Amino acid sequence: MASFRIRQYQDQDFEAVRALFTRGVLEYAPACFWYVLRAGRVRLALLAAFVVARAATGSWMLGLGAFALALVLVWVLVRLLCNSYVRDALGTDLCDVPGTYQRSPDCRFWVVEEAGTVAAMVAAVPAGRGEMELKRMSVSREHRGRGLARMLCREVLAFARARGYGTVVLSTSVVQVVAQRLYEGQGFRKVGALYPSLLGILLNFQMLYYRCDLGDANK
Repeated sequence: MASFRIRQYQDQDFEAVRALFTRGVLEYAPACFWYVLRAGRVRLALLAAFVVARAATGSWMLGLGAFALALVLVWVLVRLLCNSYVRDALGTDLCDVPGTYQRSPDCRFWVVEEAGTVAAMVAAVPAGRGEMELKRMSVSREHRGRGLARMLCREVLAFARARGYGTVVLSTSVVQVVAQRLYEGQGFRKVGALYPSLLGILLNFQMLYYRCDLGDANK
C-alpha cells in the first residue's frame, strides 16, 4: 500500500475519473447478461420465441434462429441499461465534480493515485436526514485485490463520522457480489432493493440499498 496515495480530486483528474467510472460499469455487462438469463420470465420469453418460430415455420433451424435473435436482444437491452447508467452519471455529477463534491465541507471526492495514475475513486455527499451517501466507488481492474476499495470505504466512514453524520448509505447492483461483501464487511446492512427503471423491471435487474449506522461500523 506504500506506493498508493489517497488525495482529493483535482481538475486534472477529470478525464481519468470519467474513464475509470465508465470502464467499471461496462465491465459488469457480461455478469448482468448472465444474471438476467437466470430470471424465470426471461427464460420463458426465450422459450416462447423458439416455440412460436418453430410452430409458425415448421423449421427447427428457424426456431433456433429465433432463439438466438432473442438472446441478442437480451444482450442489447443489458448494454442499453449499462450505457444509460453511465450516460446519466457522466451528464450529472461526473460532469462537474467540483460543483457537486467540493461545494461544501460535507462533500468530498477522493482518488487513489499510483505513479501519476488514478487507480481508484470514491465520493461522499449529504443524503438528507443526517445521512451521508457513499457514491461512485470504482477501482481499476489492474489495481483490484490490493485493498483499495476497503481503504476508500473506511475513508468515507471516517469522514462522515468526523462531520457529525450518524449514518452512511449507498447503492450497488445485484450483480456486484464482491462489492456487497466488502460493504457488509465494513458494517453495512442491506435495507432494500428497487428496479432502477422500466427496463430494469423488464430484465428483472435490481439495485440494492445499504445502510451503515456508524456506531456499528468497523473502526
